[in-house]
Amino acid sequence: MNVVGPPFGLSVWDPALDADIGAGLAAVEEGLLEATKSDVPFITDAARHLLQAGGKRFRPLLVMLGAQFGDPFAPGVVPAAVVVELTHLATLYHDDVMDEADARRGVPSANTRWGNSVAVLTGDFLFSRASHILADLGPEAVRVQAEAFERLVTGQILETVGPRDGRDPLDHYLEVLAGKTSSLMAVSARFGAMMSGADEAVVHTLTQFGERIGIAFQLADDVLDIASDSHESGKTPGTDLREGIPTLPVLHVRKQYALAGGAVSADDRRLIELLDGDLTDDRLHAEALGMLRAHPALDQARRDSLRYAEEARTALAPLPEGPAKQALAGLCDAVVHRAG
Repeated sequence: MNVVGPPFGLSVWDPALDADIGAGLAAVEEGLLEATKSDVPFITDAARHLLQAGGKRFRPLLVMLGAQFGDPFAPGVVPAAVVVELTHLATLYHDDVMDEADARRGVPSANTRWGNSVAVLTGDFLFSRASHILADLGPEAVRVQAEAFERLVTGQILETVGPRDGRDPLDHYLEVLAGKTSSLMAVSARFGAMMSGADEAVVHTLTQFGERIGIAFQLADDVLDIASDSHESGKTPGTDLREGIPTLPVLHVRKQYALAGGAVSADDRRLIELLDGDLTDDRLHAEALGMLRAHPALDQARRDSLRYAEEARTALAPLPEGPAKQALAGLCDAVVHRAG
């Protein structure tokens, strides 16, 4: 894969940096194809199903940018990027089973095509390949990945069981995202710095950046699920809404309703009624989607995404000035402005 121009819509780029990142991401793509190859052709087909459907490769991009603060051509950089993307892909197979999703990245989900058992086992296969590569990166890399994976699974469990009694659902949701999304984003930026031999202070700074950009990334996806008329989010707009997944705009609607003690407009009461009902009906789904698009909760969700992106930008302050720092700052803008 060749990267032409700034990937992921970065607003600040540099020709030399562009060449380095393009070469790195092309090598990652080759590594992903090799890692998903099995002696059993069926396993290869299943393992490459989502890989070949596309994807942003956002986590490998974070690895490549993080590596710019040391030796970007160090031997562990590309394998580390392959590890984080394989891990991400594996979680998608498992997520689709748990969510009973019909499609992913514009193609039928693996569970739809082959059934839940094959989808789960394919995710496990990808985890095993990631672990095999990781073993060659040293015990510290294994420890970092293991801790991130624990956080990722913890976030998924917390999402599954829901908030405990008395817990603010919004706070619970952000805790879920810190595990499910930010953990692997943080490891991506951290691995880039680690594998390139960057100073420990730089490793720490990039880890903190990854934590915050991960939250901003997911919150922007939440906004896109409601606001977008295209497939920018990789899913049909309103997918989470149809499946009853409580994303940020919906949580804001519910919180505003609760704070008002139900003393809200007729439109808001109707929206809550829709959200409490079955939105697999196309007519009701379209009504709820239209009402959410006009609701102040959507603007509040946009502001939340912007706030986390600004925190990510602020976290970059200790890094040395240069094209890589500018690119990371540009990434803060690119992530949230997907949500328009």
